[in-house]
Amino acid sequence: MALPLSLLTVLVVFSCGPSGALGCVLPQNHILLSKENLVLLRQMQRISTLPCLKDKKDFRFPRKMVNGSQVQEAQAISVLHGMLQDISDLLLTEHASAAWNTTLLNQLRMGLYQQLEDLEPCLLQEMGEGGTALPSQGPTLDVRYFEYLFRYLEKKQYSDCAWEVVRVEIMRSLSSIRTLQERLSNMD
Repeated sequence: MALPLSLLTVLVVFSCGPSGALGCVLPQNHILLSKENLVLLRQMQRISTLPCLKDKKDFRFPRKMVNGSQVQEAQAISVLHGMLQDISDLLLTEHASAAWNTTLLNQLRMGLYQQLEDLEPCLLQEMGEGGTALPSQGPTLDVRYFEYLFRYLEKKQYSDCAWEVVRVEIMRSLSSIRTLQERLSNMD
């Protein structure tokens, strides 16, 4: 049975303990799902990016945090989960349904949900039997990045170009997630 998202969020807070995700093995299809999610997001493009260049903005994607060596295995599961959750939240808005093909959007949502489900055992393992794992002082993803995306969409009144700019940003996020997942799988 799936845990409610609020409980998963609590688990993320406690998942940065000193032992990290050591020994946690993600299913084989976890990285494949990332590739499939990227393909779906490419297929969701409704308008050309060219007319939307005027709307492009630097959201300051935390590339060093995700792709760099700053993220250790202990924090990688939390960073992955946080990013996937934030992307999923963004795509669950009613405005997202109006912006994109609902069939593709629902497939993408299901892929993200499956990836979140795959990470659940790792988060639970991090909690340990007593459930008292303490958060470490290690790096965490700058969640303002996703807040910027939400605010940008609101400011642009969920225009087609705003969604196209955000779609490209989500692709950047998913590419980084895939890189982090591959690094994790090589650590096992």
